[in-house]
Amino acid sequence: MTYCVAMRLSSGLVFVSDSRTNAGVDHISTFRKLHVFHQSDERVLVIQSAGNLATTQSIISLLHRRCLDDERENLLNVKSMYDAASLLGETVREVIARDSGANQGGNTDFSCNLLLGGQIKGEGLRLFHVYPQGNFIEATHDTPYFQIGESKYGKPIIDRVLNFETPLDQAMQCALISMDSTLRSNLSVGLPLDVMTYPTDSYSTAQQHRITESHPYFDMIRKGWGEGLLSIFSQLPPLKLEE
Repeated sequence: MTYCVAMRLSSGLVFVSDSRTNAGVDHISTFRKLHVFHQSDERVLVIQSAGNLATTQSIISLLHRRCLDDERENLLNVKSMYDAASLLGETVREVIARDSGANQGGNTDFSCNLLLGGQIKGEGLRLFHVYPQGNFIEATHDTPYFQIGESKYGKPIIDRVLNFETPLDQAMQCALISMDSTLRSNLSVGLPLDVMTYPTDSYSTAQQHRITESHPYFDMIRKGWGEGLLSIFSQLPPLKLEE
């Protein structure tokens, strides 16, 4: 299991991903699930992945390898983010068809879900959710975020706090609290976290960080959020259900 959240806001993009993979209680590993494709001053594309690890690793490897071939359409030469989402969807279908075809009669689930967000010069920010079938949907002003993986624990805080005009710093705080709620409720989601903030028109990957168990800011907001919830809960009026 995993948990990834991406937000498209008026001032930029926010990405947060955990890094735990779980193939049973005796086989827990750490793999990066946030991947960046970057051309200075021209484009930044970020992919987050959840699902079958072999599938997602093959997809990311193919995308990187094909970026070396200028004669072939790839993430570094497509004209728009829509074209990038289409290309990602095609690659998803290609890898799943290849691997599931080689596993005829088996019951392995090769599916995956991917988030693609970024900006290509000449257009604004865009964020897509790409499904295992290769089709995709795009974030809007009314629905400015997507989650993949173990989404249910971290959704309530986002729905209460986030809107399209939320500043980037507050959106990152919201995403981190959403992740903390998930970490507390599902052991198959775990640290370290890969996080990134992308300000509109920056074409920079400078605001990319890895958060470990000992990260002082993440530790502070985890404690502050938990203590705040307990404090508010203790101040609620006594239960009175009778009319």
